[in-house]
Amino acid sequence: MSTTSKKTRALDPDKIYDLLLGARTADIVTVHFRDGRVIRGALIFNQYKGTGRLINVDKEVSVDFDIGDVRDLKF
Repeated sequence: MSTTSKKTRALDPDKIYDLLLGARTADIVTVHFRDGRVIRGALIFNQYKGTGRLINVDKEVSVDFDIGDVRDLKF
């Protein structure tokens, strides 16, 4: 069984959760959101609440998100 859909290329929530846990130590993370936004920055993830914050210092952008908002993740 594949974890990605060929039409949307969205990962399943369990895979996203695992990637978010692993990405907490990465310097830079690129997050693709379900609404089409792509934001790159430092990641803070609260595994108990399933929420996080992505901070791009260069662009002075901070985005709060829920795990359900994330479509894909690269680090």
